[in-house]
Amino acid sequence: MRQARAEEYAEFAAVRAGHLYRAACLLTAGDTHLAEDLVQEALGRIYVRWGRVSRADNPAAYAQTVLTRAFLVHQRRRSSGERATAELPEVPYAAGDTPLRLTLLDALARLPAKDRAVVVLRYWEDRSVQETADVLNASSAAVRTRCTRALARLRELLGEDLAAYARP
Repeated sequence: MRQARAEEYAEFAAVRAGHLYRAACLLTAGDTHLAEDLVQEALGRIYVRWGRVSRADNPAAYAQTVLTRAFLVHQRRRSSGERATAELPEVPYAAGDTPLRLTLLDALARLPAKDRAVVVLRYWEDRSVQETADVLNASSAAVRTRCTRALARLRELLGEDLAAYARP
């Protein structure tokens, strides 16, 4: 029985890890190392409760909730030794939408953690207001307000120059 559960968890983790990593990269505004740590922490927490999680209606949504909450806890615990920087490290240029991606990640990095979480959950994860509120332990009205303010801040940060990065 224990071996079957472990195999079931390993299959779940293999399927969801990529999606969780992409969401974590957005939450951390491109900090891939922190994103890996958050995914690892989320998967570890899920493993401990896998018996209960596997019986849930939507284990993938549960995993996303655990990831988002791990990110918010990390943001609250930022130690005094860590220093945020306004500049991203140099990244080799690859064909595609790299300038747009870097511009968006920079703008996301300038948002407060909860605003960033709301934007990622609502627009990357395509969750409803109520689902986002449940993940963040907030009211629907608070999510709508935070979303409106976060989008206004993103528009302010990105300005009209965003069209220059978009492909024709």
